[in-house]
Amino acid sequence: MNDLATKPLFDLSQKSFCIAIGGVSRSGKTFLAEMLGNFLVDSLIIHQDKYIPDKKDIPTIKDHIDWERPEAIDWKAFRNAIVHAKQSFKYVIVEGLFVFLDENINQYYDRHIFISLSKEVFLKRKKEDHRWGVEPDWYIEHIWEGHITYGNLPEVIQKPLIINGVENFNLHNIIQQLNLPG
Repeated sequence: MNDLATKPLFDLSQKSFCIAIGGVSRSGKTFLAEMLGNFLVDSLIIHQDKYIPDKKDIPTIKDHIDWERPEAIDWKAFRNAIVHAKQSFKYVIVEGLFVFLDENINQYYDRHIFISLSKEVFLKRKKEDHRWGVEPDWYIEHIWEGHITYGNLPEVIQKPLIINGVENFNLHNIIQQLNLPG
């Protein structure tokens, strides 16, 4: 994996290849992106949750910033990062909760991975996740509802690779199923 700021442009006669990974919180998107990034030479990972507007511009729900809405993403900056990365790296891996929400951005993706997770497993994993402190049950339920409303895989995505987020990721099988160019 490389840093976009320090990487020279690769030969533009080569085709950049963009892989999008979506799924609910705690499904394994970042973990899988890092696995792919470590395997694929000349790759960059773009984490959607790094592209956020000023906190004052993000809606709140009760006493929480509502990260579970499209307004919690700076879509212009996110799109620009993808475009720039595709000009600089052979493989661009994009992961996030709402990675498939914007139809225009979806056009930059060459492969689509969706990590499925049951509500029961999501609730268990999220309640055990204390990175930002203990979240109230109502907010954890809100996260799930945000996923259902904004994070599911659109029907227009053709031939997505759907992975069960409960099973261990088999990188060899995933790479094989993605049918990536050399």
